[in-house]
Amino acid sequence: MRAVIYARYSSDLQRDASIEDQVRVCRRRVDAEGWSLQRVYSDHGASGASHLRAGYQALLHDARSQKFDVVVAESLDRLSRDQEHVAGLFKQLSFHGVLLVTIAEGEISELHVGLKGAMSALFLKDLAQKTKRGLEGRVRQGRSAGGISYGYRIVRRIGPDGAPTTGEREVDEREAEVVRSIFASFASGKSSRAIAKDLNDRGVSGQRGKPWGASTIHGNHFRGTGILNNELYIGRLVWNRQRFVKDPELHRRQARPNPREEWVVENVPALRIIDDELWTRVKDRQLALRHSVAQESAVRPERARRPRYLFSGLIICGVCGGGYTLVGARHYGCANVHNRGTCGNRLTIRRDVLEDTVLGGLKDNLLQPELIHEFVTTYQQDYNRLRREQANEQAAAHGELAKVERQIRNIVEAVKAGLFAPTMKDELAALEERKARLVELTRNQVEDPPMLHPGLAEVYRRKVEKLAEALNKDELRSEAAEMLRSTIQTIRLVPENGKLAIELVGELAGILALNQEKSPRPFGSGARQITLVAGAGFEPAAFRL
Repeated sequence: MRAVIYARYSSDLQRDASIEDQVRVCRRRVDAEGWSLQRVYSDHGASGASHLRAGYQALLHDARSQKFDVVVAESLDRLSRDQEHVAGLFKQLSFHGVLLVTIAEGEISELHVGLKGAMSALFLKDLAQKTKRGLEGRVRQGRSAGGISYGYRIVRRIGPDGAPTTGEREVDEREAEVVRSIFASFASGKSSRAIAKDLNDRGVSGQRGKPWGASTIHGNHFRGTGILNNELYIGRLVWNRQRFVKDPELHRRQARPNPREEWVVENVPALRIIDDELWTRVKDRQLALRHSVAQESAVRPERARRPRYLFSGLIICGVCGGGYTLVGARHYGCANVHNRGTCGNRLTIRRDVLEDTVLGGLKDNLLQPELIHEFVTTYQQDYNRLRREQANEQAAAHGELAKVERQIRNIVEAVKAGLFAPTMKDELAALEERKARLVELTRNQVEDPPMLHPGLAEVYRRKVEKLAEALNKDELRSEAAEMLRSTIQTIRLVPENGKLAIELVGELAGILALNQEKSPRPFGSGARQITLVAGAGFEPAAFRL
């Protein structure tokens, strides 16, 4: 038996030695059973409520490849605390013939999955409630519930009981002066973007030493984020504005606003930085700007909600790693140049030129003979496999139909012989209903078509040639963008000799480069293919053009 071990700890308060302890007890079980240890998978500081863990995903990947026969863990909650994920893991391992054994529960069965999964889910819910209760108690004492706002510093001292205090803070006068200057500049008519650029030009560090950005300053007035919306600066501590829920499909946390009556508000006058008069002037200007955005969105499209274009959210700067966003009606530019002034890449590119270049390059490279052959071969194999499965299903239906007909005859013969029971009527009705469905199924059977002809390549060629046209249709653009996101992680724009080179990063890059070493080809009009960078571990491949 080929065995692997999985170990995990979830909190920074725990030690790396926790992994070693888990591996030690699991290795002892592997040795006792006489199994052969193949690999140890581990995740450090990763919550069991999420399945997006590198070690966990590697375990699933190798299980599908049948690289081991048994998984050993200290307990089932080390693998996951989510009921859905526990059940899914058990199903996948069972399908691939892999046993799941834990030190605490032994060999895992459906009973363990149900009971242990429910207990883990209740544990997480109970833990969240207790954590929230503790945080609320700290807020009502005027202390921090987590994190530190710009303009303050943490106070560390020993309490009367000899334990270090937590959640205490005081005004940092150096940062407080920056906060006052931001409020004064905004109240006098300066935009948050201009304020951020001025701070960065003067070398003033932002939160955690990061550069300033416009959104850091103006934030979101409804959620109370951003420097200009932080009520702590007027001595009011507001907590529980929002809660977080996990999207079951995307497995990402999403913020949901709480009703105002659930907010916890405490006065902390010792932490006041801004006077009421300056705060009111800023709030009045913010309100006026919100009204102007609603009224002038047709004139100032960059201040309103932007439409979602084909590559929106995928484009990044190859110099600073920041996003490339629309800096006008039709041009993409580095957001850090536009909002912060911290990047030297001032090159822009028209949206239509970027889309035409990438889609044209995809079309040209997808028409390589090697990829067409791969498509045709794979399509034929899958199509013929499905046809064989359908034929097997039809054969099974014929066999079951014959069996049902025999059962019906047996019941009829028994009735003729004088043997009758009340349940026979219901059983006969069920058999007749099943027979009708099977007759319909076998009647719809059609003669197997001939195996697919290599002329399928021409169908593929026509579809690819219309790629750009199809992806740019209004009714398909949103869905196309989501499909591209599943294969393209990012589109990196790198300045070279006064122009922007385009680099695709993701699974599609690896597909396009399948035959690169044998026959390199130009990628799109005026662009060039330079190198393929093979990713290590979980990193995607990159395709340079």
